[in-house]
Amino acid sequence: MTGRHPLHTKGCDLLGCRYPILQAGMGGVARSGLAAAVSAAGGFGCLGMVREKPDLIAKEIAAVRAITDAPFGVNLIPSATDPVLLAEELAACFDADVSTLMFFWDVLPEAVAKAKAAGCKVLYQVGSVAAAQAAVAAGADAIIAQGVEAGGHVRGHVSSLVLLPQIVAAVDVPVFGSGGFATGRGLVAALALGGAGIHCGTAFLATPESFAHDVHKRAVIAAEPDDTVLTDAYAINWPPDSPVRVLRSAATEALGHNLFGHDPDRIPREQIGEEEGRPIYLMSTDSPLRSMTGDLERMAQFAGQCVGLIDRITPAGEVVANIMREAGRVLGDFGRPATR
Repeated sequence: MTGRHPLHTKGCDLLGCRYPILQAGMGGVARSGLAAAVSAAGGFGCLGMVREKPDLIAKEIAAVRAITDAPFGVNLIPSATDPVLLAEELAACFDADVSTLMFFWDVLPEAVAKAKAAGCKVLYQVGSVAAAQAAVAAGADAIIAQGVEAGGHVRGHVSSLVLLPQIVAAVDVPVFGSGGFATGRGLVAALALGGAGIHCGTAFLATPESFAHDVHKRAVIAAEPDDTVLTDAYAINWPPDSPVRVLRSAATEALGHNLFGHDPDRIPREQIGEEEGRPIYLMSTDSPLRSMTGDLERMAQFAGQCVGLIDRITPAGEVVANIMREAGRVLGDFGRPATR
């Protein structure tokens, strides 16, 4: 892929990608197949290596490079990872000469400093203006502004269409919009708000390349826009007061109106599945993966409010192409006379 695309942004210059479409580093789901497919299609793929062992991180990085020479990143969660494991994860990324790291949740300046010292670019996903400013002050090269519409762990409290322009006005680095973005129209909207592109998770979950279990993928394509729930009940494995957006299920219905105030230390450990000998507990943050067995429907089926826009399993490269094609059409429509 050569030549500069009309929708090329400063974010593309920073990351070395052709299109301003970032694939979210979804823990468990975003393995080498997905990250490589997105990057090869001109977007920016990302490995979701949340609390993974260093040898798996090294293996997945090598697997991406065996498929494509396009740039990609690795997503880690510094503030929700044991410090010893975090140091090992970072070392694995540095040893493999990873060019870009994506961080999420509370801003940890020392993690940014280590990454920068190793020559990495750092993108920080945040949910507020204050956190964005803290990340930039720590040395982050770009910000991902996550609105409350997003799937998985949610840091934002307001809509991405409100948060994105606020953060754009508050920092002097590229800002990508996250939460509710899955189409070319969404990309054009983000760019109009001053964003450098979009950061998509749900849009890439229902792809053949994602490591999500087929149960999760089928649930995503069957869901309607109002079929998601924001709750902190999926708390095992994460700090308290950590909301997630998931699809409605028997597990969420059992909560009734008690969607918040769940302490991970007080949740009974009820095993509902297994992954290569590791128990999967009800109300853990584990989402159903190809490698898991058990009561998959009761696991955390993460999805954002854009889920209603996903109606079929689509190859990741086609998702990228469809977004860019629609964005081009929308921009072309702006130049035509208005009709009633």
